[in-house]
Amino acid sequence: MRALALDIGEVRVGVAVSDADGRVATPVCVLAAPDVLSGARPFRDVLADWEPDLLVCGRPTSLSGEPGPQARRIESQAASIARDAGLPLEFCDERLSSAEAKRSMRELGMSERDMRGKVDMVAASLFLQAWLDARQRKGN
Repeated sequence: MRALALDIGEVRVGVAVSDADGRVATPVCVLAAPDVLSGARPFRDVLADWEPDLLVCGRPTSLSGEPGPQARRIESQAASIARDAGLPLEFCDERLSSAEAKRSMRELGMSERDMRGKVDMVAASLFLQAWLDARQRKGN
């Protein structure tokens, strides 16, 4: 079961994918949000290249675990993307994924300039990996 993760932002969408066995998440790319939301060729190419079985989208939550201010927008956009792609949709808590992505990239010696355009796909891979790990623990 290959999962495709989307970290949906207002400007960019980070994309990550799992291996075919659904065990390891890998960052793939960052696409312009309008391309993903409209199903434009760059996003269709990602779908064709990876042939996912499932879409996992990050849902912004507050530190208390409640839906964040952007949650409704993301949920609506994710549902539309999944429907257009013909994929089942699940959500994953993306709380602090961007901050963790930046921290990890800094530890690798990357500057803010080097990180530009990469944080979103790394964040998507982090929450996808957490989702995959939780799924493994449940025995799915």
